[in-house]
This record gives sequence, C-alpha cells and structure tokens, in this order.
Amino acid sequence: MAGASGRVSRVAVIMGGLSAEREVSLSTGKSCAAALREAGYEVIEVDAGPDLPARLADIKPEVVFNALHGRWGEDGCVQGLLEWLRIPYTHSGVLASALAMDKQRSKEVYRAVGLPVAQSVIVAREAVEAGHVLPPPYVVKPNAEGSSVGVYLVHPGSNAPRLAAQMPAQVMVEDYIPGREFTVSVMGDRALCVTDIITDGWYDYDAKYKPGGSRHVVPAQIPAEIEAACLDYALRAHRALGCRGLSRTDFRWDESKGLAGLILLETNTQPGMTPTSLSPEQAAHVGYSFPDLCRWIVEDASCDR
Repeated sequence: MAGASGRVSRVAVIMGGLSAEREVSLSTGKSCAAALREAGYEVIEVDAGPDLPARLADIKPEVVFNALHGRWGEDGCVQGLLEWLRIPYTHSGVLASALAMDKQRSKEVYRAVGLPVAQSVIVAREAVEAGHVLPPPYVVKPNAEGSSVGVYLVHPGSNAPRLAAQMPAQVMVEDYIPGREFTVSVMGDRALCVTDIITDGWYDYDAKYKPGGSRHVVPAQIPAEIEAACLDYALRAHRALGCRGLSRTDFRWDESKGLAGLILLETNTQPGMTPTSLSPEQAAHVGYSFPDLCRWIVEDASCDR
C-alpha cells in the first residue's frame, strides 16, 4: 500500500499476454519490474491471461504498469478492463490506444491536423496476393499489429507477395518511403530527441529485436530543420491521438526531397522498454536513468486517461 508520503508503493507489471508480440512484452515487463524494484517499489509480475481480472483483484495493486504489446494489450482492451476495475494504469487510455493501434484510422487523425503520411489502402489479403494493389515499391502489413510483425516490402519487378497464414483477412498496402528511419519519444508534453535507426536492410522484427540487428544514433545527425520537424510532428501526433504518458512516433525521411520527404509512419503507445530500447535510450539522453523513467511512468498513472 501507499507509504506515509502518499507515494505509490505497490505496482503490478502486466506482461506477456496472447498477442504475436508476447516474447517482446515479457522482455519489456521483466526489465521494467527490475527497474521499479531498484527505484523502491513493491512489484508483482503478472503474465496476463484470461484470469487477469481475478489476479488483479487478489493482488490489489495501487498502479498497473502496462508492459503488454500488440493486440489486447495496447489496443484499448486491457485499458477498458482497468477502467472498469478502477485501477490506475500507465500509458495511454482506451480511445488513444485503439486509435494508435489502427494504422488507417490514426492516419485519418494525422491528416486532420496536417501531418504528412504515406498513401495507403486497406484491402483483402486475397487481393494483395492476386496482383499489385499499388505500383511497387510498396509495403504490406497488418493494420493492427506492431513491432513490424508480418511486414512485406515489395520491390519493383517483383511478383505479388504470398502472405503468411497468420496475416489477417484485411491488410494495409502502403507506399514505400525510401531513405532513413527516425523515431521520437514523447514523455507527457515533451518530445525528447530524434534517433536515427541504421540497419543493413529493412527495419523489420529481427532488426528491432535481435542482437546487432540495428544501430541507434542518439541524437540523429540531421539538419536542424528536419530535427525540429520530427520533434514537432511527434508531439502533435501524441496530442492529436490523445496519448498519455510515454509514446513513440516513427518516421521515414527521403533526403532528396528535403522537408517534403519527411513522412510520419505511426505512433506506438506502448514502446519497447528494455534499457537499450529506443525510448529508454532517448530518456537517458535527456537525463533520465531507466529506473527514473519507469518511476516517472508509474507516478503519471491514473484512471480516466
């Protein structure tokens, strides 16, 4: 329970879950649990399953630290459960989580506030496999998954892709934006810095999570105009979606087009949270240790997000 100071002391870190990103979530959750213990909290680790409501009722945490990734964990589902149970929780609320997870609907929000996005359509997977929906090069990906799960890059001259069985019935087909990959984290109302993500090929699931898959340059060595635009766009995206706590927005930049070549890809309301993940790296750059960042996230928790 809360100490004499009124500060939160008991935290349940929910992780794992049932999505395609279960293993990444377990890594995030265990890292955050260790950091929160270092920061002085009593921490209970919970592998989220169908018994989650009963587990939380038994534990009676003061705050739930949401370390879930993917469906059910960052799409508004568990957020709705926590609102119903009236347990304060971290990161974004029901609406912002659902919007950010749906790539096409979040693009509609971005366009409404003047943010640049790539052309895309939602089509049946059968149509994608039957022929080119957009002129190559283009990208095919699930409309509502994260961590580059099931992302296909179709090059000029290639045949239409054959999609894996686990791909959903409806997928997003999006213009491929050449160039560099950037990301910006937002803490509350502050855009932290720009990271330049360098890989040998496509920034896919392996590049994100396997050792040596990518290299991060923090802060990115880019023109001041591009840096300022990335920070501005990330903060505007965070606000437009109604995000709370920590978020991370990803970009592609075609250098040959200058500022016009900077395109916002998506906003992640549950960024990866190991000490070497992108958002913790950026927080460290502006002076937050990993335990400090986890503490900030916990102390920001609430209901009605």
